[in-house]
Amino acid sequence: MSLLINDQCINCDVCEPECPNNAISMGARIYVIDPGLCTECVGHYDTPQCKEVCPVDCIVSDPDHAESPEALQQKFLRLTGQH
Repeated sequence: MSLLINDQCINCDVCEPECPNNAISMGARIYVIDPGLCTECVGHYDTPQCKEVCPVDCIVSDPDHAESPEALQQKFLRLTGQH
């Protein structure tokens, strides 16, 4: 499942540089996560790094982009050219 930044985001800027897939960017009001690039850090780390550093816990699972761990692994392989 891709992740989502909810409206509790305080724009602290700590999540964006932690994303190994460059899936996080500044949106119109708050940071956003591109579901096409988010693998929840599968293939890179054991846990989503953005969630690890978020001081307000505003990063949650995106119910509109449900993906199995296997699908996230396949996305990681595709994004890194290992597919």
